[in-house]
Amino acid sequence: MNLRDIKKDIEYVIGAFIDDCTIFTTVHPGSNSDEIVELVDKAVDLFNDLRDKVSMPEGNKKAYYDGLRKRLLTETDALYDSLSEAVKKGLGK
Repeated sequence: MNLRDIKKDIEYVIGAFIDDCTIFTTVHPGSNSDEIVELVDKAVDLFNDLRDKVSMPEGNKKAYYDGLRKRLLTETDALYDSLSEAVKKGLGK
């Protein structure tokens, strides 16, 4: 795994999450838009934090980058869970 792949993974995964948020707010205008905006802000903060950390590895690079990749997936998964709850609220389910 190289540095370029990790940067692309961060960009792709978080970008896909932001796209999903945008699609929901476009299809269902006005429903839980404040909650969705908050989730997008969290995703942008995660993106910025991971991109900063990817540029400054500490210790064993392989273990460090594996940890960043794991953090990317677990935190994005938590964001998707929050998005799912917001969608359910927005649709009244």
